[in-house]
Amino acid sequence: MAHIAMVSIPFHGHVNPSAEIIRTLVARGHRVTHANDARFAEIVTSTGAELVPYASRLPTNDDEWDGDTIDQLTLFLDDAVAMLPQLREAYGGDRPDLFLYDIAGAPARLLGEQWGIPAVQLSPTYVAWDGYEQEMAPMIDAMRADPRGAGYYTRFAAWLTSENSSTRDSLSFQGRPARALVLIPRALQPNADRVDPAVFDFVGPVFGDRSEQGTWQRPAGAEKVLLVSLGSAFTNHAGFYRRCVEAFGSLPGWHTVLQIGDRVEEAELGEVPDSVEVHPWVPQLAVLEQSDAFLTHAGMGGSSEGLYCGLPMITAPQAADQFQNADQLTALGVGHRIDLETVTAAELRDHLLTLTSDPAVAARCAELRQQVRTEGGAARAADLIEKML
Repeated sequence: MAHIAMVSIPFHGHVNPSAEIIRTLVARGHRVTHANDARFAEIVTSTGAELVPYASRLPTNDDEWDGDTIDQLTLFLDDAVAMLPQLREAYGGDRPDLFLYDIAGAPARLLGEQWGIPAVQLSPTYVAWDGYEQEMAPMIDAMRADPRGAGYYTRFAAWLTSENSSTRDSLSFQGRPARALVLIPRALQPNADRVDPAVFDFVGPVFGDRSEQGTWQRPAGAEKVLLVSLGSAFTNHAGFYRRCVEAFGSLPGWHTVLQIGDRVEEAELGEVPDSVEVHPWVPQLAVLEQSDAFLTHAGMGGSSEGLYCGLPMITAPQAADQFQNADQLTALGVGHRIDLETVTAAELRDHLLTLTSDPAVAARCAELRQQVRTEGGAARAADLIEKML
């Protein structure tokens, strides 16, 4: 059996999407190692993989992600530059037969090129399409016009050059892999009809058994259930949670599950009615499978789970691909986008009632649910990976 090395970063949105694929490869007898920060050791080893620890430089909470797109891209570049020599040392005497890598684990692509080892990207978000570079050009030009952006692109190109990369362009290095599996619903992919099928295979979101995350039981008297979750990183929003309690706490027949993360104390929410249960963390998929609606930050994981469960979604994007996801869910006819900072309790309530009372939204949710559940999953992903060995 093969030695397969997965390279990722310490964020749930970059580890969870591929976890069931890793578990399937291990079950088939392959030895799988997973390079990640040691604080994700328990999650990594729960898949059956061996942790190969490296020290990540990425921030651990939303307060440290202040700044614009250039600042955030710089953080990822800093982490990649620091990651590469750690990977080279860790795998120098234990070279794998195949690298799998998250979009933020791209140093594995460099090692693969240098060592003659195939590398396959596992993308937890949308991928490049024909014409992508041309459509992105205005945004890239705007960033290059900023001295910080110009410095970022110059430094990235110099790093690729110093490592003898096959491409010296940062956009191509990250967005044009030799092969990739796309771990999202095809419905969320912009311009899906222009994505190269010779490079990218959509296998859909792969959830698998999440019993280790715990269970949740819908209250017997709840006519309808709403989950409110802003994910795992951008959760420090006590004011927004208070508006959610005001908006949904008195709605007849509705039971609200409110996840507030580890940055906000429940006492900051004021008086909370019995129809609202508050948790720092919930087994999200278990709750969604018993829910009727979802208020989400529109991260790729949450958006995929919402489609998988056939739920109408109120979206409150904050960073990265969340804005694109929110707009795509709206375009698909299953979501309403809000501004987390300015939305009122009355507006939140209106969005929920409008989405959940529209027969067209319900029909579209059911249609997309069926599409997502037939896209392939872990077994197909593992089959494709084995063909690349």
